[in-house]
Amino acid sequence: MRITWVQPEDLLPHELAASRDEGRDVAALAERWTVAGGDLAPPVSGASPTPASPRLRALATELLDAADALPAGDTADEADDLAGLRAGWPASWSLPTDVTDDRLHGAWLGRAVGCLLGKPVEKIPREGIREILTGTGRWPLRDWFTAKGLPDDVAARWPWNRRSAPTSLAENIDGMPEDDDLNYALLALRVLETHGRGFTSADVAQAWLDWLPGGRVFTAERVAYRNLLLGYAPPHSARRHNPFREWIGAQIRTDVYGWVNPGRPDRAAELALRDATVSHVRGGVHGALWAAALAAAAPVADTVDEVLDAAEAVLPPRSRFAATVREARALGAGTDDWERVVDELYARHGHLHWVHVRNNAALVAAALAYGRGDLERSITAVVSGGWDTDSTGATVGAVTGALTGASGLPARWVSPLRNRLASSIAGFDGIGFDDLAKRTLALVWPGSSTEGSAA
Repeated sequence: MRITWVQPEDLLPHELAASRDEGRDVAALAERWTVAGGDLAPPVSGASPTPASPRLRALATELLDAADALPAGDTADEADDLAGLRAGWPASWSLPTDVTDDRLHGAWLGRAVGCLLGKPVEKIPREGIREILTGTGRWPLRDWFTAKGLPDDVAARWPWNRRSAPTSLAENIDGMPEDDDLNYALLALRVLETHGRGFTSADVAQAWLDWLPGGRVFTAERVAYRNLLLGYAPPHSARRHNPFREWIGAQIRTDVYGWVNPGRPDRAAELALRDATVSHVRGGVHGALWAAALAAAAPVADTVDEVLDAAEAVLPPRSRFAATVREARALGAGTDDWERVVDELYARHGHLHWVHVRNNAALVAAALAYGRGDLERSITAVVSGGWDTDSTGATVGAVTGALTGASGLPARWVSPLRNRLASSIAGFDGIGFDDLAKRTLALVWPGSSTEGSAA
């Protein structure tokens, strides 16, 4: 049994890559590791095939401690504390704050649809996705994936995601299956219902331990979960032996904080920050703020450009994450040549792991700009771009679903969900998206509208 994302010998190569990306000098640590026989190649799926020897594992733990103790790289433009972030936020916002049940319902449905579209091809690279779609006569992507008609050699070369294929292909979809991209939204809803808007990072951490099975968390969340069990409270839970601290995990957790703060990206970002710091720092936190701000704007905005403007406004303006999403947005805007856009994104970010935050956020920003608010055009673009397909599909779907509203979403995308969501989080398994919208609406900041008001 090889548990992923926690073995010291598997974490260390990822840590060396993360430290270099942050501008820290880890050459001496890398040399000690290779001289001892360690492999510098980070295991893509989280675990190397065989365990390290006790001697090598002990060295990996020692080197992880040494990496944690290294001075941080240049963080002047990478604020991830509330005071530093607030200093760059606008003094006021021009978005409406009235929201309807229909727009929130659309957000939940869109998140599920986009996630479900991307589930069977999660981990499959872009070229494999295209070959699958070409082999089944579905390129360019405009519908659910299917195994029907897929040539055997293509199926062998690009196997479906083994956990998702039984529930996420056109021929077997029957409701929304469980996924971490929806589990975290449910968990955020429960945190707000239990603790209110004054919840703390410690409340989020306790919610994980109480309600979120350890086998349902991955990358930075699995490391943070382990750290919590070892007694490291937030924000230390995000920093100890965590090479995934700037990956996508926090970005997929924060939509609900935006939905309950319509028109107020700043309030959404503040709540997202408390959640994100359990497991992430710097760019990982910025992804969470950005997603929450997208979610705050989408249910009340008229255009996707308004949504993207609002989300960029909560980011440290000179941070790498901000630069990434601005550049990607510009690439996606005003073009119908999506493949050219994705080619450029891969040229800029293809060196990053497929679950890193910056490359995936770039795809999201570009797809939103390219899609111009249309759910189908947007989710099919982002999923066909590869990397973390279910997570990017979920974020793009949530934005475009909220812009459209449930009543305007195409039935061929929404009907297979059967208004039913599976979840391992107690009390939510089988819940309807209409119920989730109502519960979300009940948490909207006092003074915002209720059912029937103008969006």
